[in-house]
Amino acid sequence: MNGGLTSKIFAYCERGLDPAFWAEPLNAVSNAGFFIAAAVAAVAMVRTRAVGQPRWSEWALIGLVGVIGTGSFLFHTLATRWAAIADGAPIAIFMLAYTGYALRRFLGLSRWASALGLAAFVAALAAASAAPCPLALRSLVKGVGCPNGSLGYGPALVTLALVAAAAAVKRHPAAGYLIAASAAFAVSLVMRSLDQEVCGATMVWGQTRGTHALWHLLNAVTLGVLLMAAVRYGDVAGTSSRGPLDFSRPRVVG
Repeated sequence: MNGGLTSKIFAYCERGLDPAFWAEPLNAVSNAGFFIAAAVAAVAMVRTRAVGQPRWSEWALIGLVGVIGTGSFLFHTLATRWAAIADGAPIAIFMLAYTGYALRRFLGLSRWASALGLAAFVAALAAASAAPCPLALRSLVKGVGCPNGSLGYGPALVTLALVAAAAAVKRHPAAGYLIAASAAFAVSLVMRSLDQEVCGATMVWGQTRGTHALWHLLNAVTLGVLLMAAVRYGDVAGTSSRGPLDFSRPRVVG
C-alpha cells in the first residue's frame, strides 16, 4: 500500500532508486562500527572493578548502541518505513537517555534540574524538526529534509557541546571524552548532510556511494567515546541500587 509501513524510502546517494536488499552495501556494512563500539565498551565494563550494585545504567546505554546498529542495518537494507522507525527510535532513545545520564552523573544536577534540562532538550528537538530550512542550507537539500534530515540533530550537537563545556568547567574527568565526542559528532553531521550534495563525485566500484557511510563510522566513534566516558567516569566510588536507565548520582564513599 502506498505510504504504508512497507513502502520504500529512497533517501541516500548509494541506494539511488534501487529497491534491492544490497543496494546500499557501504551504508549497511558500516553499521558494524556501532557493534564494535558497544563491544569495546562492554569489555571495558567487564574489566572495571565496580563497587556495590551492577551498573545497569551503563549496560543499558551499551545495549542501546547495539540496537542502533541493528536498526540502521535494517533500514539501509530493507529501506522501508517500518525499518526507518527501527532506525530512528533507538537513536532518539539514546539521545534522551544519555542526556539525562550526563546531566546527573557528569554535571551533578538534581533530579528536577535534570528533568527540566531534558524537557528543554525535547522541545529543541521538536522545534528543529519542524523548523523551515534556512536559506544558507538550501543548496544541500537534494535529499530528504534539511539538509538531508540532519537539521534535527542540531540540538543534540549543541547540547553535547554545552555539557562538555560545563564538565570542563567543573574539571570532571569525563570532560575530555565529551569534547572529543562533540568534535566527532560535528564532523559526522557534515558527512550526513553532504551525502546527496557530493553524490556524483563519489564513484566507487562503478557506483555512486555518497558520504552516509562516513556518518555511520564517525557516529560510531562518537557513541563509543560517550560510552567510554560513562564506563570510566559514570560511577565514582559506589552506587545505590538502581534500575536500567536510572540517572541517580553515584554515592561517594569516604
